[in-house]
Amino acid sequence: MKSSYPVLPLRDIVVFPHMIVPLFVGRDKSVAALEAAMADDKEIFLVAQLDPAQDDPGRDDLYDTGVSAEVLQLLKLPDGTVRVLVSGKARANLDQLEAKDGYLTATVSPVEEAAVEGTEVQALMRSVVDQFENYAKLNRKLPAETAVQLGELDDASRLADAIAGNIAVKVADKQSLLVEIDPRKRLEMVFAFMEGELGVLQVEKKIRSRVKRQMEKTQREYYLNEQLKAIQRELGNEGEEGDGDEIAELTQKIATLKLSKEARTKATAELKKLKTMAPMSAESTVVRNYLDVLLGLPWGKKSKVKKDLVEAEAVLDADHYGLEKVKDRILEYLAVQARTNKLKGPILCLVGPPGVGKTSLGKSIAKATGREFIRQSLGGVRDEAEIRGHRRTYIGSLPGKIVTNLRKAGTSNPLFLLDEIDKLGQDFRGDPASALLEVLDPEQNGKFQDHYLEIDVDLSDIMFVTTANSLNLPQALLDRMEIIRLEGYTEDEKVEIAEGHLIAKQIDAHGLKEGEFTLEQAALRDLIRYYTREAGVRTLEREIARLARKALRQILEGKATSITITPENLGEYAGVRKHRFGIGEEEHQIGAVTGLAWTEVGGELLTIESVTVPGKGAAKITGKLGDVMKESIETAFSFVKARAPSYGIKPSLFARKDIHIHLPEGAVPKDGPSAGIGIVTAIVSTLTGVAVRREIAMTGEVTLRGRVLPIGGLKEKLLAAMRGGITTVLIPAENEKDLVEIPAVIRDGLKIIPVSHVDEVLRLALVEPLTAIDWTEADELAALPPPGVPPVAGSVHH
Repeated sequence: MKSSYPVLPLRDIVVFPHMIVPLFVGRDKSVAALEAAMADDKEIFLVAQLDPAQDDPGRDDLYDTGVSAEVLQLLKLPDGTVRVLVSGKARANLDQLEAKDGYLTATVSPVEEAAVEGTEVQALMRSVVDQFENYAKLNRKLPAETAVQLGELDDASRLADAIAGNIAVKVADKQSLLVEIDPRKRLEMVFAFMEGELGVLQVEKKIRSRVKRQMEKTQREYYLNEQLKAIQRELGNEGEEGDGDEIAELTQKIATLKLSKEARTKATAELKKLKTMAPMSAESTVVRNYLDVLLGLPWGKKSKVKKDLVEAEAVLDADHYGLEKVKDRILEYLAVQARTNKLKGPILCLVGPPGVGKTSLGKSIAKATGREFIRQSLGGVRDEAEIRGHRRTYIGSLPGKIVTNLRKAGTSNPLFLLDEIDKLGQDFRGDPASALLEVLDPEQNGKFQDHYLEIDVDLSDIMFVTTANSLNLPQALLDRMEIIRLEGYTEDEKVEIAEGHLIAKQIDAHGLKEGEFTLEQAALRDLIRYYTREAGVRTLEREIARLARKALRQILEGKATSITITPENLGEYAGVRKHRFGIGEEEHQIGAVTGLAWTEVGGELLTIESVTVPGKGAAKITGKLGDVMKESIETAFSFVKARAPSYGIKPSLFARKDIHIHLPEGAVPKDGPSAGIGIVTAIVSTLTGVAVRREIAMTGEVTLRGRVLPIGGLKEKLLAAMRGGITTVLIPAENEKDLVEIPAVIRDGLKIIPVSHVDEVLRLALVEPLTAIDWTEADELAALPPPGVPPVAGSVHH
């Protein structure tokens, strides 16, 4: 080995002995060194640079140990660089470096390697080869035959150098392998480097496998989706231009709909999320359903509200007879809407007994105003989510009924009929009545929050109409609605409704032809009086349907060509009379008074009966009475006791007699504060033996001083009096102001007398005037039992 060589500094590579490596050389000094080597004996000294970025390295920029090598091949490329193939020969130390003729020359000294043998070295060589096989399997850059070739090497030094040249480690680590002259230590170092690289390669392999699987899955899904689209195109389910592309369709909807700023932001974000999801994933179905609901709402769509008051009035009159107060309120709303065009939808609450036309009136209002009609029954609703919707965190979540029906209506200003609002329930799932507070508040419903949508929905243009049989509602809910009462119909109104609507409806429903079925007005009045007793007309409609069925059967059986129902033959078709009409009693009765009561189904006649039985002045009460009515009886009894001499009743009578007060029917619960004057009249009649006029009914509460207090439900009670054939009704004087709202037919058909004190009631109700008696202290003492006579066991003293 000679001592002087041209020098070729290497960047980012270390060449080992017996290693053949291709190099690309571009620096002028390096090219000159190669040319000098080629001109001489083709030998050159290869040494790595400490800093690869150094273009003109000096002695301090080069490692101390390098390799003497032979240039096997040299090729100059068109761009001026040189491709050279070199073969490492032996290690050498760099002793001296100097510049000569435009290139570097080095004076080197050979490195003597230690010779190693033995079983330990053999075992180490095998371990290194096995480790390299594992390394080669994971490193895809190494040819498969490299491990086989290395296994054939039997020299420890050559094996270590060959492996060092093939593993991917840092230049500094490779240089340390080149410097090490002990083959055994070099093998151990190689083994350690491979151990560290194997861990990295295994992680890389896992990452590659995972990425490959994901790519294969994505490619497979893409391929299957493309196949599915092709099949759909063949079946005609999707156009060639991608008309069925759901993402494109949703994008177009978001762009074209008049969404609010908040809704557009939310829809865009959800669509962006949908694009990144796998089409068949569960989450994408949730997002897709959400977008369908959000984009299905009538953003900016309104039906044209009618402003013709004359036409609206004609529609309401054609559909419903009477109900003037309701019609006036609707027409007032339309008048303001026509002038301002800005009025928020009113919130009306129609309160009345069943069958008076609350629901059908809602339809007529929608028809008269030109709004879409949506009905939502609230009877039995117990879950707050029925109103506000479920949150999207729940499986199968849905928007609330308000949003669902708004979507169904297709316009943002429909008429919502919330039916049976007084039948709302309440349990552990929440209070739907409280959820309705936001819906029915004109100041809040402009930004209604549905739990499913999570954005503000404007309900201010909706006209809400609610219906109820009673005002048994939370006060906060009542405060948000305009209450309009539908008390019920008079007999004349029922006749008009039947002749104008019900008879024609049943003739059409039963397929009867014109002239085949006739119901005379006199027969119709008898049907109303003797077969129905209701505030509305539902039972009347069923009875008319019954007559139509029987008439149709006779016509089809050939027994007649047409049927005319008259008062004489009404019983043949309608059956036995169900109710009495007219005066309840044939003659004046002692201790029997006709009272008037209000119920959810209208007004009712209430009989109050009383008798005296032997006793000690106690009051016995029967008839399933509530606490309020029991207290009314106690008040009335105490009043009569206190005023007994004024009414011709001896106070000593209470020491010998008990009063039994009964209100039939016993199975029907009764309560309320309006039977006071009737109870006083019954007690006084019983104790004095003076009969009560049979044609008189009365209503009013009494105080301990005898004042008559006002009551509610006056129209329903007067209607019940008319239905029962009563001619005279006593009402509290403070209710006289309410007579203005009572229809003229009721005021004309009844003799209505306002009273302010019980004395007036007794004067009018009893057939004979009462004569006061003088009752002195001497009379009181005379009525007492003789001294020494013990009281009867169990008696009650007052």
